[in-house]
Amino acid sequence: MRRWNGWGDDAHDYVLRANARALLLERLGPGTPPRDASLDEALQRVPASRLQDGSRFNTGAEARLRHTRGQSFPDWLATRFGRLGPFPDGVAFPESHDDAVEVLANAKRAGATVIPYGGGTSVVGHLNVPRDDRPAVSVSLERMDKLLDLDETCWLARFGGGTPGPALEKQLRERGYVLGHFPQSWEYSTVGGWVVTRSSGQQSLRYGRIEQMFDSGRLATPRGEMTVGGVPASAAGPDLREFVMGSEGRLGLLTEAVVRVRPLPQHESFHAVFFPDWAHGFAAVRALAQSGLPLSMLRLSNANETETHLTLAGEGAALRWLRRYLGWRGAGAGRCMSMLGVTGGARETRYALDGAREIVKRHRGVWIGTAIGNRWAHNRFHGVYVRNTAWEAGYAIDTVETAINWNKATGLMQAVEKAAADATAKFGERVHAFTHLSHVYRQGCSVYSSFIFRAAPSLEENMERWAAMKKAVSETIVVHGGTISHQHGVGVDHAPYLPAEKGPLGMDLIKAVAAELDPKSMMNPGKLFA
Repeated sequence: MRRWNGWGDDAHDYVLRANARALLLERLGPGTPPRDASLDEALQRVPASRLQDGSRFNTGAEARLRHTRGQSFPDWLATRFGRLGPFPDGVAFPESHDDAVEVLANAKRAGATVIPYGGGTSVVGHLNVPRDDRPAVSVSLERMDKLLDLDETCWLARFGGGTPGPALEKQLRERGYVLGHFPQSWEYSTVGGWVVTRSSGQQSLRYGRIEQMFDSGRLATPRGEMTVGGVPASAAGPDLREFVMGSEGRLGLLTEAVVRVRPLPQHESFHAVFFPDWAHGFAAVRALAQSGLPLSMLRLSNANETETHLTLAGEGAALRWLRRYLGWRGAGAGRCMSMLGVTGGARETRYALDGAREIVKRHRGVWIGTAIGNRWAHNRFHGVYVRNTAWEAGYAIDTVETAINWNKATGLMQAVEKAAADATAKFGERVHAFTHLSHVYRQGCSVYSSFIFRAAPSLEENMERWAAMKKAVSETIVVHGGTISHQHGVGVDHAPYLPAEKGPLGMDLIKAVAAELDPKSMMNPGKLFA
């Protein structure tokens, strides 16, 4: 069963090995796990619903609690300490577009605000219920999880907006196709959520971001129904799909999404490469990104992240041998690991690998092969479970991500890690920060940083420390010219920094579009903008 106060299925755990615990002890000091509230304790805090009887919404306490929060760090604290409010006053579970239209009509009659709920994986506060005199309803699209149509001539697949990653790919695979969108949250996040937050998957180098995959969509809005897209290209004015992508529920409910799919690939493999230091790895990854080689994935971990991943993997004979071998090949202390993926036909992938090997060799890379890469691929959606285990050992984890041009990426990475360390030091604490480039483009790359720090005993102390660190790293990103979000959206946590990126007129335009379709601001108020 899915955890109510953590990540994932409660039957799955990530074992924090002794050497990993030793690393955290050395870098941060001993962890003291805060006391978690029980589900019963949390349920006692759920107030009576403000909806009138007969409103057609589920007003049960547990349904409302389970649709109150996502996976942001403030959400994490709220669930762990059992203080989740404000709560939605009811939850709806439409099973079709027509059901969703009726749900919106019911919410409008009740004078309620509406929070769209997909997979509940938001890490920036998309699901927060506003403190409002109006009642609030959560509209869960989880029952809209089917492949509705597959056009094998045009390679287009139409899905219900609440279809999560595993169900989507399973239904496509049964017909011989793949979408190829694999975010870290793939286990639960949904196709509708991907579109409205402008998500990016781990193999975006081959398949593209969600904006390249999204062909068309069906929207239920407070003003009526709306369809966007549906042709391969158009010069007929602004592309209305762009209003839907990144809209974060402010325009309405994305009930159906048509996506561009492909036949299943003949071959796929993932390869690990180690470089002697960041400078060589960074130069190689940029050269690979700008080479035009048909790779499907390219990542680069800095030295801190490389060492962290090797430590988490354990200290068996194979890893001891790997460390000795890398040292002999010139990749000792300061080494940086890169992960490279190839996907496609046999001839295409051979060409990509041959070209990649030449570039890697020029930059002193040590090509290790597929053992580490394929292990990563097998476990790539399990790593997030370490958040549960770390908390139970007394440590907290959060992340921040951005995208920036190549010439500013290294400076931004260093500044973000320093900002987190400086903010944490003001509380007499340390942070274990590490970073990787998770998506690459010819122009630049994404920069994804993780932070591990000791948990404080109270919700208030944890929030104060996190808010200081979040503010410091977000302001650093803005100052260096990065986007405030490459793949996680804006929600409430990033909203203060969006005007710096869009400008005053841009923000006015975004608000005007929302007001046109939602004149009474009933759709997900407080997200993107106040």
